Amino acid sequence: MPPKLTGLQRRLLGWLGSVLLIAAWAVIPLLAGRSTIDLFVFAALYAIAGLGVAFLLGQCGIVSLAQNVFFGIGAYSTAYGATALGWPALASMITGMAISGCIAAAVGAPVLKLSGYFLALATLALAIIGHVLFLEWEWLTGGTLGIGGVPPISLFGYPLNTPLRFYYLVWPTVLIVILLHRNLLNSRTGIAMRAMRDAPSAAAVLGVNIARLKERVFISSALLGSFAGSLFAHYVSFVSVDSFGVDRAINFLLIAVLGGARTIAGPVLGALF
Repeated sequence: MPPKLTGLQRRLLGWLGSVLLIAAWAVIPLLAGRSTIDLFVFAALYAIAGLGVAFLLGQCGIVSLAQNVFFGIGAYSTAYGATALGWPALASMITGMAISGCIAAAVGAPVLKLSGYFLALATLALAIIGHVLFLEWEWLTGGTLGIGGVPPISLFGYPLNTPLRFYYLVWPTVLIVILLHRNLLNSRTGIAMRAMRDAPSAAAVLGVNIARLKERVFISSALLGSFAGSLFAHYVSFVSVDSFGVDRAINFLLIAVLGGARTIAGPVLGALF
């Protein structure tokens, strides 16, 4: 029988594993081809949006199929702001997130009163309505022609105009989102969410405002979707209605389910899959 590891040995092994993982993350794109780097970049973008869906599903028991709408709002806000209005990337990104947050707050109040299949169907209806509006509002979205010429995002004046450069931006962003996710789960709000998911009646008796908590989490999920959409627009430099259909909403939900909605890093594995 092998000897048990001490606490110090386990910590050292954990640090060693982290160092090896970071080294692999830094070296792999230098050895891989452009198509492989593209796959990793898209996986990171979808992981950010999928984390919002996983947060709703795993911690609150809310099935959302409307993430494609907020993903599209972020992308179109960035594309229109950069090309038609000449706004900097940060201003367009914040605008998209603000619009997504307001829509999530307005829609979430009535929709989140539903549960189970009815809630899933309601969010699916939102996904369909959003896709139709993206298609019909040609003056804003370009319709089937889309919006092209979105400039690459710049960091301190350094343009991230290649997949390799964007790779080194988007994956640290995923890590930051995961850390924020973990901190929230370990807070009082995270405990309240799990109580609401497992025993809503008991949570209400203990003073948890379930309706308000659901809406806050729904808004947070929408903000993540919009943020990922903005990064998506800067990366591909062209946005079209085909990128924000109902199939995209289903993919975001699958990312959460396949990776494990109740795990912190599970959506990243789901996105990579």
